[in-house]
Amino acid sequence: MTKLSVNINKIATLRNARGGNMPNLLKTASDIERFGGQGITIHPRPDERHITYKDAHNLKKIVTTEFNIEGNPIPKFIDLVLETKPEQVTLVPDAVTNITSDAGWDTIKNKDFLTEVISEFKRNDIRTSIFVDPDIKMIDAAKITGTDRIELYTEDFAKNYPKDPNYAIQEYIISAKAATENNLGINAGHDLSLENIEFFKQNIPNLLEVSIGHALICESLYLGLENVVQMYLRKLQ
Repeated sequence: MTKLSVNINKIATLRNARGGNMPNLLKTASDIERFGGQGITIHPRPDERHITYKDAHNLKKIVTTEFNIEGNPIPKFIDLVLETKPEQVTLVPDAVTNITSDAGWDTIKNKDFLTEVISEFKRNDIRTSIFVDPDIKMIDAAKITGTDRIELYTEDFAKNYPKDPNYAIQEYIISAKAATENNLGINAGHDLSLENIEFFKQNIPNLLEVSIGHALICESLYLGLENVVQMYLRKLQ
């Protein structure tokens, strides 16, 4: 079964809108685990507009499944990861001004930088994953950096899925095969939803984990958080 890691950034966004502690981020993370979620993902950004660095430290104390921290490995982020030591760190090349992630790494151009950062995390027994576009060249180069896994950036799949699911999935099937041939674990995330997750899972061999936040939280407004987590788990079986 592919693991479901729930990104709780949007819970923090809602909390921060009023400056209090409602909804309670830590309780929500624990509830997601109780509902069956197999991981908690956060993506703190330098301006801390949703998840704060304090949140990361507090979550490390209470998350009992897999804790995954995503972000651009600027010095402040690297320090946070080394301090909290999550089970997994996912490296994402998002600019400071980005609203959300919008591209994978150029693992050829950034090979030396990524190799250095990944080496530091692996010395501290933290599993590493690199956010990449479905591009064989980038996946082959990711192997050279020493990363444990890649995370396929799935926005293009989600965008094209309503028009032609078979067309939308093709590059991802090819990319997953390349990752497997390189002995890289495969994660995926970005714009995956209840509408498209089952098709994606069925067509991507060796898919270890999906990280889903925005769609899952939006769907929960209508269907309830516990129900939605269970719905994803059934589609990922």
